[in-house]
Amino acid sequence: MDQESSEFVVDFPTIGFLAADWIEAHCPIPTGFDRGLPFVHRDWQLWCTVNHYRVKTNALWRPERPILAPAFENRRSQVIAPQKTGKGPWAASLTLNEARGPALFGGWAHDGEAFECSDYDCSCGFVYEYEEGEAKGIPWPTPLIQLFATSQEQVDNTYGPLQGMVKDGPLSEFIRTTESFARIGEDGLIQAVTSSALSRLGNPITFGLFDETGTFTDTNKLKNVAKTARRGLAGIGGRGIETTNAYDPSQASTAQETYESSAKDLFRFFRRPPEHLKFKNARDRRKILEYVYRGSPWVDLDAIEAEAVEMMEKDPEEAERFYGNILSQGKGAWMPEGLWSRTESVA
Repeated sequence: MDQESSEFVVDFPTIGFLAADWIEAHCPIPTGFDRGLPFVHRDWQLWCTVNHYRVKTNALWRPERPILAPAFENRRSQVIAPQKTGKGPWAASLTLNEARGPALFGGWAHDGEAFECSDYDCSCGFVYEYEEGEAKGIPWPTPLIQLFATSQEQVDNTYGPLQGMVKDGPLSEFIRTTESFARIGEDGLIQAVTSSALSRLGNPITFGLFDETGTFTDTNKLKNVAKTARRGLAGIGGRGIETTNAYDPSQASTAQETYESSAKDLFRFFRRPPEHLKFKNARDRRKILEYVYRGSPWVDLDAIEAEAVEMMEKDPEEAERFYGNILSQGKGAWMPEGLWSRTESVA
């Protein structure tokens, strides 16, 4: 893990390291100059993975019927990050781990135990040796996965990289992708749910990926879609992940509800820049970009800044959200961001 400070300290049981290693062995980078190379988690990606797969210290192992979602500390995870940080490929890799990899708690390891792909009819040769007492992982027997977004184009942020990872790697032996869905073996399925495909909603699912939940509102009915999908997850012991750009606080989106929730079993990753830095100031803006894009070395900050500066001419608030990872209200908001909370603190 690339680590510039003590920002990321893992002092808890997790199957996240196993999942990350499994992904590296099964999911090649799908596009760009590094296409075909193993997908290796960067610092913030690994931090999110190990927390999503964080296991309760008192989790019980029942071989006849494993404990599912309740074995984990976090029922859901949320990642709020700016454009092009790598949310889509990361989400695609975790979706594939939920499809074929070690996504469930499988007990506590004894000395000499290992996760071997050959135990699950995979001939790739992957072996992960457990440390004594480490949490073990096992795959879902019949994974049923849905990808939620406002449109098919939005779904492709995750499904596009997923297709490439399957096509160019060992998972092509088990997963058959089409333009709109993927078959996992004989009984598993990955499918998209958008505002134009709500007939697919309501099924019990083992994993849900909710993309750009900052755009899930009452107006487009996707806020209710997310709630319905979470009931489907709860019914079968599944869990979900949200990914999004910084949301507009004036829209009361799913992303905002998740981030502001008082629930204790939600993991949230939101690298917010220091408040004293102002995005409209050129020197501050560069510091903000360096801060929020840390751990995404493929991003050209000069190109990002040039796009942000042009966007600021017409919509400075959107530029702040998309590139600065700042909660900035869009035009027409009735109250400046932060005013209500400051008023409450004075009262």
